[in-house]
Amino acid sequence: MANNNNLQEEESFGYAKIDQYNQDNVERISTHYTDILEALGEDPQRDGLIKTPERVAKALQFLTHGYQMDPAEILRGAMFEEDYSQMVVVKDIEVYSLCEHHMLPFFGKAHVAYIPNGHIVGLSKIPRVVDVFARRLQVQERLTNEIRDCIQDTLMPAGVAVVIECKHMCMAMRGIQKQNSITTTSAFTGQFKSDVTRSEFLRLISTDLS
Repeated sequence: MANNNNLQEEESFGYAKIDQYNQDNVERISTHYTDILEALGEDPQRDGLIKTPERVAKALQFLTHGYQMDPAEILRGAMFEEDYSQMVVVKDIEVYSLCEHHMLPFFGKAHVAYIPNGHIVGLSKIPRVVDVFARRLQVQERLTNEIRDCIQDTLMPAGVAVVIECKHMCMAMRGIQKQNSITTTSAFTGQFKSDVTRSEFLRLISTDLS
């Protein structure tokens, strides 16, 4: 949780609302975005743009608030001893992040699994860990590894598997402009390095069990 000088996160009925911002950073970022609008040939004083620099400053603070959160602490706050040693899979976790190369969005889904080794974790904490790392300037490859390593180092399970599938706006909106391309990354530890276990995980995340 951030302190009073930074973003405040309030949770109610599963909805996390960020409604306080570092005002010094808002003013600092706003000033730069006023200059950027002028450099683009716009008039920052016209009706539609008067508050745009401030809105962008707040949006950027929200989109990068993962820097102020400790994902390992989130996991440690909901660890429980449990004699369960089968695969736990949380799939189709929504991912929204910013590419650090162009600061354009990439978004998609993450699928995460672990094999407990004496401890389980509250299921909601897995998506929270994904979100903490996603709410930073990222590349998808590093994001995948960070999620894997955090779960492995904190829970010490028998194995961790992470697969992320995302569409990158830096490819769809600019550059090569391929709107339908999807990037898939994966990372595994422990028992998931076994072909049999990894195949079971990949089958589970690709199957509709409903």
